[in-house]
Parts: sequence; structure tokens; C-alpha cells
Amino acid sequence: MTENHVPARIFAHAAQDAEAAKKATSSPQTEAASYRLAFQDDEFLLRDDLRPVRFQLELLKTELLLDEAKIGSTIVFYGSARIPAPGMEASAATPEIAKRLEAKSHYYEISRQLAALASKTPPDSDGMRQFVVCSGGGPSIMEAANRGAADVGAESIGLNIVLAHEQAPNPYVTPGLSFQFHYFALRKMHFLLRARAVAVFPGGFGTLDEMFELLTLMQTGKTKRMPVLLYGREFWNRIVNFKALVEEGVISPADLDLLTFAETAEEGWTAIQRFYGMA
Repeated sequence: MTENHVPARIFAHAAQDAEAAKKATSSPQTEAASYRLAFQDDEFLLRDDLRPVRFQLELLKTELLLDEAKIGSTIVFYGSARIPAPGMEASAATPEIAKRLEAKSHYYEISRQLAALASKTPPDSDGMRQFVVCSGGGPSIMEAANRGAADVGAESIGLNIVLAHEQAPNPYVTPGLSFQFHYFALRKMHFLLRARAVAVFPGGFGTLDEMFELLTLMQTGKTKRMPVLLYGREFWNRIVNFKALVEEGVISPADLDLLTFAETAEEGWTAIQRFYGMA
């Protein structure tokens, strides 16, 4: 019988072949690892030789799903996973350190409020969503950001990573926008690919790593400038002597313009709006 239209495709979908492969007659040949379809062979995919392929897959999966979700831009939240929510006790090595962490608990609410403000940004004329909240998907400051989006009925992104100690996504991340990474490098890339503003709250090695990488990319012109909000001037000036870097000649005075200190959600959101001519 002659078809009266041009078929959309002539090859079976991969899912169809994968299902058919499961029904293969059992024999020494079909049971051998070499007979498995390559994309169904975990042992093969996890070989060291396949690392470049895994890099590509980890980059591509998140990229495709964010495109399909019409995520045009994000506001990224970095900060410690150890700062407790207001009224909660901190888990720390000493009572003194616990008190220091608990004294920072107001940043939880500021993160939540800033996320709520950003999440009210309407989609653009193409239906792409702008300033969608994106966090590392974990607790504390990250949880507060995803929670702030949920407060106003908006979806938000969580970019989690496999760690030696389990870190489950916080309950406020939109399930369909909850991602898990093996490679830090690919996770860091996805933090910045759509970022148009970044809010950095007090944090440790991970927070410093993410912040300085972005500052380096902007300083060297590898990426366009964007608002980088540093919450807690006292904290940041205590742990990083930015002025000394200028005095030692290792950065230029103009490099300090890459940073915007903020203390409230409104102050930070106003800075973002002014940067983009939205205010």
C-alpha cells in the first residue's frame, strides 16, 4: 500500500529498540556484555574512557530540559549549607561557632525574600521565563531561595551534586527542575549559563569557589558583567581583604566595581533592576 504522506521518520525510536532488545532470546551470545546496546550498558558507560561522553550527557540533559521549560535567565543563590533558619539551632563543633552561625540566620529570610521578588518577574514576549531562582538544591540559604519562589507560586531550579555524605534536594525545588550532577565542573557551568544575577551569602569553600570563578570570568572578559550581590559586608570584609588585593597590585581598583554589597532583599533587587534598566 502506498503512503499518501511523507513519513516523519523511517528509523525506530531508541526506546523501541531498547524494549525489543530486552526480549532477545537467551543464549550465551545474547547474555554476553558485548551484546548489550551501548546506551543500556552501564558497565560500558562508566568506564574511564567514556568520561568525555559522560561530560557531554551531563551538560546536555540539563540544557535540554531547561530549554523545554522555557528558562530564559536565572538568579543564582550561593551560600552556606550550615546557616540555620531563624529560631533553629546550628549544628557546630563548639557553642561559640554555633552562636556565630545562628547570628547569621537572618540571611535565610533575606534569601527567601529576594527569591520571592525575583520570581515575580513576568515572562518575556517569547514566553521565556526570566530571573528564575536557581540554587544548589540543598539546605539553609539554598532552601530559603527555593522556598521564596514557592511562596509566590513560582517554579525554581535545584542543581544538586553527589557527595560522600548524602545531600537530598530540599522540598521546595520544583521536581521537574531538580537535577543531580556527578561532575562539579558541569554543575558550575549550568549555574552560570543562564545566570543574569548572582546573590552570594556568607559561606565557606564552595561559596568562595563559585564566587571567585564568576569574578574571574567577568574580570577577564570571558563572560559579560552581571550584578554580583554580596550579602553581609562585615562578613565579607572580615574573610576577604579586597582592599589589600588592590594595594598589593594583584587586582585593579576597577575590579572592585564587580561587587555590590547589599543587606536587604529590596536593596539587592533594586540593584539588579537598575543594572538592567528595569527600574
